Amino acid sequence: MLATVKQLQQLWILNSLSEENLEELQPHAKIRQFQKDEMVMIEGDHLPACLFALLEGQLQIQKTADTGKETVVRVIRPGQIFAAPAMFGNQIAPATVIAKAPVVVVMLDKGAILDAIGKNPEIALRILETFNQRLQHLHETVHGLISERAIARLARLILYHGKEYGTMQKAEGEVIQVKLSYYQMARMIGITYEECIRLIKKMSEAITYRRGGTLIIHNWQSLESFAQEED
Repeated sequence: MLATVKQLQQLWILNSLSEENLEELQPHAKIRQFQKDEMVMIEGDHLPACLFALLEGQLQIQKTADTGKETVVRVIRPGQIFAAPAMFGNQIAPATVIAKAPVVVVMLDKGAILDAIGKNPEIALRILETFNQRLQHLHETVHGLISERAIARLARLILYHGKEYGTMQKAEGEVIQVKLSYYQMARMIGITYEECIRLIKKMSEAITYRRGGTLIIHNWQSLESFAQEED
């Protein structure tokens, strides 16, 4: 099945293209669907030469250590790209990708994307901007693991997702527009599931956790204060 022009317009790296340019890409954009908890790819898999992007749903990117411990690297939202080595590297999956809801993934042929970049260099700039943002977030995460208290790391993680994915105003506060379970948050910052629950309760003046991974921010200033806590 092929993606439609309307679906391609949902991808941030492509949404500045004209309809004519998108129509040229459309025959090279294959669609795949996955059910919740299904693995989109496994770390070490050989991947086709293409650019992967998410159209619908939510993906979890995770790495597994030799000891078997899993670390959640990031959550992918609709419109974002992932599995960069398939397009720019050795075509080996750098991590395991799991569908956290029913998802629709688009696979854009490498040759077609390179042709599109030749005609529209802004695509390359947007891809670089995406990688730069992820690299900065990685640097902050590594720094936090070395020098920050667990509660500060957790607060920073929630702040990052609130700003990156946006919030929606509700009666009870601002709801972050991506779901993060206790397990995901714990694996992202190197703490246990139980400690994550305890720390969320400790920050109750700033945030509320609802079953299913919904995070509601009541007080941004208070959350910022938790993020600045030092040993």
